[in-house]
Amino acid sequence: MQRRDFLKSAVNIAAAGLPMRTLFAASSAGVSGSQPFDYAWLKGHARALAGSTYVPPSTDLPKSLAGMNFDQFQSIRLRPEHALWADKDLNFRIEFFHLGYQYRQAVRMHEVVNGQARPLAYDPKMFDLSKSGVSARTLPKDLGYAGLRLNFHTDWGADLAVFLGASYFRAVGGTRQYGLSARGLAIDSGMGKPEEFPVFTAFWLERPAPDSNRLTLYALLESPSIAGAYRFDIAPGEPLTMDVDAALYPRKAIERLGVAPLTSMYLYGENDRRMATDWRPEIHDSDGLSINTGSDEWIWRPLVNPAGVEVNSYMDENPRGFGLMQRDRNFDHYEDDGVFYDRRPSLWIQPKAILDHPWGKGAVQLVELPAPDETYDNIVAYWNPLEKPQPGQELLFSYRMYWGERMPAQSPLAQVVATRTGIGGIIGQKRKYFSLRFVVDFAGGYLALLARDAKVEPVIWASRGTVEITSARPLAEINGYRAMFDLKPTDDSTAPIDFRLYLRLKGQPLTETWSYQWIPPAVAERNF
Repeated sequence: MQRRDFLKSAVNIAAAGLPMRTLFAASSAGVSGSQPFDYAWLKGHARALAGSTYVPPSTDLPKSLAGMNFDQFQSIRLRPEHALWADKDLNFRIEFFHLGYQYRQAVRMHEVVNGQARPLAYDPKMFDLSKSGVSARTLPKDLGYAGLRLNFHTDWGADLAVFLGASYFRAVGGTRQYGLSARGLAIDSGMGKPEEFPVFTAFWLERPAPDSNRLTLYALLESPSIAGAYRFDIAPGEPLTMDVDAALYPRKAIERLGVAPLTSMYLYGENDRRMATDWRPEIHDSDGLSINTGSDEWIWRPLVNPAGVEVNSYMDENPRGFGLMQRDRNFDHYEDDGVFYDRRPSLWIQPKAILDHPWGKGAVQLVELPAPDETYDNIVAYWNPLEKPQPGQELLFSYRMYWGERMPAQSPLAQVVATRTGIGGIIGQKRKYFSLRFVVDFAGGYLALLARDAKVEPVIWASRGTVEITSARPLAEINGYRAMFDLKPTDDSTAPIDFRLYLRLKGQPLTETWSYQWIPPAVAERNF
């Protein structure tokens, strides 16, 4: 999915029930009336919507907005004095995005004060349109907004988080650098049919108490297959945290539901050089998927940019957490002084049990799509429940999101710090067949404390082929260990080969589990 083209398909606010219609009508007309609001009401409204007929959206915009390019859209800014709570002595402010470019569906905004929600009316005079080529006089007064950004009192000019496009949102930690995105929900991602993109169609922004460093907002999610109610409790910091509660109400059976979906970009890196045509050594927002299973195994899966769509499932029960990480923080591994890939945040999902009921059985799924350049978000990871959602159900999920460089949970064992691949065989000896070498570096845990003659053993598993030339030896430069092995294909198939690797000493694991998937080249391309 291209970053500058989030809304290829949008959905409408199919409002059901008088309270919502009243609020939306008031918002459109600029009326200042208010209505009672809380999360229980929003869940009830989402349930009612799921039982009603889905109405396809209208995405009509004035030609001046629909025809603008990305740079014109980026030039439109809310005037600072019109930010929500700009006239209040609070620690948060909220600015709104104007409609235009690919953002063509109005998102209704409301402020919640003391349990009462009032609509936030749109006025073109709130925006600086001078560089966009659009005249405020030509825009309707009931146009609405495209999304919102959060600002914090430590620096009013810096973004804290953004909700913009379908159900996408992003946040920053201590590096104050955007990177990967999250979504409210993913539906049928990585399947042989078009993916469905649910949309946040309305937000309720709860005015924080004076001196509060937490902000709560609510969102209504809709798509042809589902309706949902969301609550976000956001706390800035390193890492920034979001406590998310989601109540989902399917309209119909859903083949592949993605809960707490993460979306990132991986073009190439140390382990995958297929698209390495740029002068920069590596280009990616995230370099791996980390999973802490319900049985407390830690798994690290380096990302790849495949030639075709690849989907991997890590079956589990009651997972402790998962996330897309940017472990490599060395500037000279990227050499990018424009977008600073070394500063991109990681994002960790920590599931919570609801009423003592954990997430149950399912799988962390990783979808990898081919990407031609760095403007495409081609990586998706999410939790897929084993039981397929059915109409009439209520699905409740709660989780905490951590955005930043330092994650609160990590393996006490050594971690993978680099994965590299290259031609196999022994240097100086003539190769008689094709093989690929895998080099995996581990650091941390107890590795730096081991004697040089410690009997460290690499435990390697491959789903196909012959594993040979295995080794594990100390690597002083990282106070860790380097494991190496070759994989010799034993058939002509180009089907994926899966790997698992960890180091152990006296039968006990020293490292997390490295997991990988490699697609062998066609026989004619197996040069050695």
